Amino acid sequence: MAVTLIDVAVAAGVSRSTASRALSGSRLISAETRAAVENAARTLGYRPNRAASALRSNRSHLIGLVMNNLLNATFHTVAEVVQKRASAGGFQVILCITDADPGRENDVLAMLGEHGVDGTIVIGSGRSATASNALLSQGRAVVNLIRSVQGSKASTVLADDLDGARDATAHLLALGHRRIGYLGGTADATSGRERFEGYRLALADAGIEVDDELVRKGPFTTEFGAEAVNSLLDGTAPMTALYAANHEAVFGILPTLSARGVSIPDELSLVCHEDMPWLALWKPAITVVDNGAAQLANVAMDLLFQQINDAAEPDGRTYRIGARLIERESCRPRAGAHPNSSSDPSSR
Repeated sequence: MAVTLIDVAVAAGVSRSTASRALSGSRLISAETRAAVENAARTLGYRPNRAASALRSNRSHLIGLVMNNLLNATFHTVAEVVQKRASAGGFQVILCITDADPGRENDVLAMLGEHGVDGTIVIGSGRSATASNALLSQGRAVVNLIRSVQGSKASTVLADDLDGARDATAHLLALGHRRIGYLGGTADATSGRERFEGYRLALADAGIEVDDELVRKGPFTTEFGAEAVNSLLDGTAPMTALYAANHEAVFGILPTLSARGVSIPDELSLVCHEDMPWLALWKPAITVVDNGAAQLANVAMDLLFQQINDAAEPDGRTYRIGARLIERESCRPRAGAHPNSSSDPSSR
């Protein structure tokens, strides 16, 4: 015979209602009791009937996680945090990859609504306002993460891309560099707009105008990174430093620089935006702007759970997580230059 919730409750020495609340992640249950119930369920091989539970409570205990790709290291960190937080709260995660295609993204959001997810975190194209607002109208929780969505009524959690980019560029300026290349994303993405604006502002602080010959903007792909850095190296405007603001493009930038024999930092100082483990292991270790990926994910989950568990209305506000420059070995003063500490971000 199938193991029932009553069997689990008896084995754990609690009532059926307490066992139910413990397995559903209720915060009214102590950690000790929850552990006892979960251990009993595991020992007995109990599997809750999610469909029946959803019908009784109008809760599916499912969370949707919609992402553009799985290449981005920040997205990996977000997925890990969301999975751990969801599991601890008694939820399962449905992961959906859209390849940043707005049509696919809207289809995925509609599908998640049809499956009755309790909430969804969206790292998307920025063009899913209608679909995400439809989920909100159904009583589903929604949080936009990393990318803002014009017209969305959902809360949004963003990295402080503008200040992070400004600090990265100011760091290179402080080392005496004036010919600083920029390789970033497209303007339809929050990071594409804000990181370029931070770059522009830092140059303006130093009395330098943006040189379009040193700027490349394109899709968030490895292929674009390789093509763009080749174009910059082959251009008529030589650069002594590069700010790589397009994270996915970094997977094409670094191998290309290595293949072409460009010595970092002797010939080219380099700062990349968004950290990942192998950037610290690269030779030389790469200076980065850390966008606080784990904190971004945790704030997004806090907001999602407030809507799901506390029936809080989405406030439509934007929450910012600060960026941090991590200096490693990929930058050095420009040959013959006198580094200017007034361009350093810490002096602002």
